[in-house]
Amino acid sequence: MPARLKAFLLHLAASALVALLALLLVFKLWYPTPLHAALGVTHIFLLLLLVDVVLGPLLTLLVYKVGKKTLIMDLAVIACLQMAALGYGLWTVAEGRPAWIVYNVDRFDVVTVVDIDTRQLNEALAQYRNAPWNGPKWVGAIKPDDPERNNNILFEAVQGGSDIAQRPNLYLPLTEMAEAMRQRAQPLGKLNDFNDAAAVRDALQSWPSAAAWVPLMARAKPMVVLLGENKSEVIAIVELAPWK
Repeated sequence: MPARLKAFLLHLAASALVALLALLLVFKLWYPTPLHAALGVTHIFLLLLLVDVVLGPLLTLLVYKVGKKTLIMDLAVIACLQMAALGYGLWTVAEGRPAWIVYNVDRFDVVTVVDIDTRQLNEALAQYRNAPWNGPKWVGAIKPDDPERNNNILFEAVQGGSDIAQRPNLYLPLTEMAEAMRQRAQPLGKLNDFNDAAAVRDALQSWPSAAAWVPLMARAKPMVVLLGENKSEVIAIVELAPWK
């Protein structure tokens, strides 16, 4: 086998391994199914990863020549460019990763890292002051008791600023939202009003313990959060429409 082709294949194999690790990190940990679809990150990241995996080995195929004086430097530059591109892609999806899935009034909101309002983090409970790196966490959020603060939040939200769900200082454990969730939970049969009956049936077959649902708001695609028999236990997120 020619040395150039061997170098290309070795570089391609190494790139594919790194890409596989990146895929596991992004789609298994940071954006667990189906949140990558809810946030619209799937196609963008896969395209970036494909270009990165293919471009590096192709450049190696072009520059590799046994005995070339600048070969080591050329390969080092290619590797640096490839890692920089991958690093930029990972940094971008890390900043946009879902940090909190927040129950807010009558639905869950997916709050990404860049959405978090950091102005009053010192008032938040310790466990909510830093965005988790090991996948999104389920929490609740409540309006402040002070009417003036509540009105200020409402005004900011109307102006396009952060709402209750984006403010960790208003977070509390999801278990404390049990009664509110029970009151707002909707019957499974209502999903047929917004989705094809076969799609609803297929989705629910995978989660037989589901007894109710509430909407999930996300940047790219709203979905449905299934709840258990007590209507306050989260079962799963499914790709069904919560409204027309």
